[in-house]
Amino acid sequence: MQLDREAQQLLDLLEQAGYRAYAVGGCVRDACMGRAYADIDLCTSALPRQTEAVLAAAGIRYIETGLQHGTVTAVLNGKTYEITTFRTDGSYTDSRHPDGVTFVPEVETDLARRDFTVNAMAYHPASGLVDPFGGQADMKAKCLRCVGEPHLRFTEDALRIFRALRFAAVLGFTLEEETAKAAFELKERLHLVSAERIYVELKKLLLGDWAFDVLVEYKEIIGVVVPELVPAFDCPQQNPWHVYDVFTHIARSVEAAPKDADLRLVMLFHDTGKPACKTTDEEGIDHFYGHPTVSEQLAKSALERLKASRASMQRILPLIRYHDGHILTDEKSIKRWLNRLGQAGTLDLIDVKTADLAAQNLARTQPEIEELYRTKALLRQILERGDAFALRDLAIGGEELLALGYRGKAIGGALDALLSGVIAGEAENDRAALLHYLAALNLPKSE
Repeated sequence: MQLDREAQQLLDLLEQAGYRAYAVGGCVRDACMGRAYADIDLCTSALPRQTEAVLAAAGIRYIETGLQHGTVTAVLNGKTYEITTFRTDGSYTDSRHPDGVTFVPEVETDLARRDFTVNAMAYHPASGLVDPFGGQADMKAKCLRCVGEPHLRFTEDALRIFRALRFAAVLGFTLEEETAKAAFELKERLHLVSAERIYVELKKLLLGDWAFDVLVEYKEIIGVVVPELVPAFDCPQQNPWHVYDVFTHIARSVEAAPKDADLRLVMLFHDTGKPACKTTDEEGIDHFYGHPTVSEQLAKSALERLKASRASMQRILPLIRYHDGHILTDEKSIKRWLNRLGQAGTLDLIDVKTADLAAQNLARTQPEIEELYRTKALLRQILERGDAFALRDLAIGGEELLALGYRGKAIGGALDALLSGVIAGEAENDRAALLHYLAALNLPKSE
């Protein structure tokens, strides 16, 4: 593991003052797996006040981020490093934070309190890896195992159940048998976890390369925190366009979507309304008329509960609403969608529709997917040319219409008519042509 210069400096300072110090946790795990890591956390035998004294003597700014739990954050060259005293944890009354901690002299004791063996490793450049619980062996076996007794670890902090799924999705690990058993048995404890913490882990899970496998294998756990998904779990789709039940299709579409958290959330919710809308005709074919509207309502409820940002909801919900809409490889059709959703929204919708089709019966949908590629290419040509597709793009505006005698809502109506004419190819987007077209329309000038 290669520590950055600042982390090495902090280790050196603590050691020169007579304390032991290590890099610990996720950065060690990712380094052992050859993965990039952003944050480096340190642990030390120094007590918090002793850590602060070392930093102050070296002129390093620090923040008292969690003294009650032994954590001081060093700020060095614009980077932050959490430095936590070796400790054991007391009971977890709130199922998140230990009620109290006891500082201890040995790193091995500190590692014993951590969630999973692959996260319970420490590293020092001189002495190497400290791995008392077999984290490196579990890593090689792609096995996610709790440190100690799984029921105890998950009872201490129920979010660890969801973190286990996230690590499985991101790292491609399989939950060890007893760890998986405890996760299923204690899944209802996820109700004790704040929505914000769940949402962070859910987004990371959805972005994992193994998201499909985790969504399908652990759907009963995921359904605790996203109950809107539960009716889809065993909802068949007897339909020539589909080869999966609704939830397996959802999971496949998540996998097929670009690695963008908002777009993967779109796919997670896009068909949640299907079970409520399902009908079967006399030939045994299932239909789901109106499901985008119901899916949008369910997604809105879920995202509000999960404390999603306003920006994410404004991006996600329209894409669910329109995911079944038709975008033709035709300039008029594309410009209408650009007018409705904007440039970014229309590009997103094409990605959403492509992922949706990729999770259906490819014998039928592959031609549609290829057509969407052509649609996207044509859309980019339209954008590169700077064609008009919104009112702001028109060569004339409201002030000129005022000068022509238009008043009130008639101004907006006239501008809408002009834009429709430009999009339909009935008028050129230049001032003279638009004025001529407007005169021919003979619209009322007031309402």
